[in-house]
Formats: sequence, C-alpha cells, structure tokens
Amino acid sequence: MKIFVLVSRFPYPLEKGDKLRVFNQIKELSKKHEIILCALSAEKVKKSSIDVLSKYCSKIEVIKLPKIKIYWNLLKCLLFTDQSLQVAYFYNSSAQKKIDQFLLKYQPDHIYCQLIRVTEYVRKSKIKKTLDYMDALARGMERRVEYAPFYLKWFLKTETIRLKKYEHFIYDDFDHHTVISEQDRELIVNINNDDIVVVKNGVDYDTYKHNEIEKEYDLIFTGNMGYPPNVDSVVYLVNNVMPLVWKQQPNMKLAIVGAQPSTKVLKLKSEKVLVTGWVDDMSEYYLKSNIFIAPMQIGTGLQNKLLEAMAMKLPCITSDLANNALGATHNENILIGTNSEEYTQHIINLIGDVHLQKKIAANGYLFVKENYTWEGSTSILEKLITSSS
Repeated sequence: MKIFVLVSRFPYPLEKGDKLRVFNQIKELSKKHEIILCALSAEKVKKSSIDVLSKYCSKIEVIKLPKIKIYWNLLKCLLFTDQSLQVAYFYNSSAQKKIDQFLLKYQPDHIYCQLIRVTEYVRKSKIKKTLDYMDALARGMERRVEYAPFYLKWFLKTETIRLKKYEHFIYDDFDHHTVISEQDRELIVNINNDDIVVVKNGVDYDTYKHNEIEKEYDLIFTGNMGYPPNVDSVVYLVNNVMPLVWKQQPNMKLAIVGAQPSTKVLKLKSEKVLVTGWVDDMSEYYLKSNIFIAPMQIGTGLQNKLLEAMAMKLPCITSDLANNALGATHNENILIGTNSEEYTQHIINLIGDVHLQKKIAANGYLFVKENYTWEGSTSILEKLITSSS
C-alpha cells in the first residue's frame, strides 16, 4: 500500500513529541508499505535528517514555509477570520499547489495527516484519509489560560474557541481518526468521540536501556524546554517543591534536560540545578539519575518522558493530569503528587528507601513493556488504514 504522510514539521531530530510519534510510526509502517513523506518546514532541513528518514520512505518532499507569509497569514487570520491560528500558521496557497501536485504524481492509496494543522491541504481530497489528532489540542490550550500572564489570556481564550470549532468541523472530512490516549479522546470536542481510535505511543527499548552506572543527579526532568507545559512544570518544581526538599536534603541535585530551554528555564540554573539544553543522548542522563519527576500542571496528551524513564527503570513521580493519559497505578508502578508537600514527601521517601525505589522502578518497567510498544500501537494504526483500501 502507498501511504502519503503529511506532517507540519520534518520528523527528525526527535526533540518534540509529534516528531517522535510520527517518526516511529513511519518506521513501523514502512516494513509493509511504501511511505511518501511530505513535510512542511519553516526552517532549512539538514541533509543528515533527510538521510535518516530515507531509510523508511520511498520519496521525501519538504515544502519550505516562508516566515513572512506565516506572519502575514497569522495577522489576516486574527483580524479578519475566525480560523484557528494553529491552522493559519501552517497554511499557504503555494504549499497547497505543491501538495495537490504530489498527490497527482504519486497517486497514494491513503493519506495520513498528523495534527489538525495540516488538514486544510487535503480535507477535500477524494483519497481515503486518516487524521491523527494526537492530543486534545483545544483542551490543552484552555488549560494554559489559567496559568498564563494577563496579556496572553485573551489570545489563548480566542484560540481555544477557534480550535474547539475546528476540531469538530474537520471531523467528517476524514475516514478515520486517531488520538494518543483515552483521556484525549474524551476531551476532543466531537459528538462521535467513540469512533476515534486510541493509538498509543511506544518506547525504543534499544535506545532506552537500563544500565547500572554511578549517579550524578538525584532528580531528573526531561523534555522540550521551550514547550509551555514543560516550562510551567520545572518552574513549579524548582520554586515550589525543591525548597521543601532542600530543607531536609540540602545537597540534592536536579537535572533539567532537553532542547530549546526558555529564558524562564535558564534562570533556574544554579549549583543544585543543571539546565543542559540540547543533548545528543537523553538516555545518558536518565542513567546518571536516581528519580524521575514530572509534576505536570497543564497540557494534554501522553508524556513520552514518563515512558522513557520507566523503560530506563527509574522510579517515577508525576501528577494526576499526566497519569490520566498514562494509566499507571499509584504506589505500585508510579507515585502521584497533587501538591508541593506530596511531591516532596515522595522524593524524600524514595531517596531514603532503596527497596521502594527498586519496587516502583521494576513495576514501572513491566508496565511500559506490557502496554507501550511502537510495534503494537502502530499495528492498530495500520489496521485502520488498510481497512479502507
């Protein structure tokens, strides 16, 4: 089967959750099907990145989005239409013509769109198609409103309304719909939520493999550190949780590891807090750490960081919000905190009890191995795509 995969960013390197998801789905789908990748990009894509995807794709097309057109689209959208800014950012007529030409040229059997950002390009196509909502984007935007500075609240509220409308509007233009978790399926604004299929993420167990080495950090948080939910999480962790921890354990060190740290994140750096920026090998930092913590306060979707940390046999602490998508069990394979005091107590308990560390870590590893593999999750997507051929 020939599958045309349309994405809003080139899916390599893997510093963002959407890239990680579609990269591994392409990798698995390519074992049985021909993949044609079409990626929009506001930045120049390195040849080394294209070379990585070339192993799995018969053709790769990159459409450059000029930034001047992006900004002009956003301004027009904000002032004169009620279209979602997420959609307007990634759409222009020149790209539309190219995508139309690619579809005529390659004659795919199926179109797979990742995120509603790119749906405008193919929603009128007669070719069978699948939309991966991935996260409940509108609900995630809505959650950000509460924590946003006053000057952003109106903008975020407006975009929330537009996203909710568009998530619903676009539904009937696609034959199949997928999402990353049960929680996100329930949060998408649509009367047909039961028809949305959950396709989970997985873990690359060859990359995220546990080894015993000397530890340098007591705690670790990972992720794209320019992403607002991650920024909010580490600011909360350093300002609200760590002072309580340091009262009892003054020498504890925290590593914040991930690309594109914002100004807020960089300001958290100290003798006890490492902020790395981009690293070539995330697994190296997991290995050097004792405990993984992700006190997520906002956002939607499944946290890949939790899957990776569990695969590395780290005991994990997170919030109800993050665990609702994950589905782990408190006190069995994960620890759940709801406020700074609870997070502190979990950290202190784990540091002081090696048996508890090993129990949560071992159970967490078994949990992800049983429930989160790229092969298993992508097989669900493949059945969906091939069912309409």
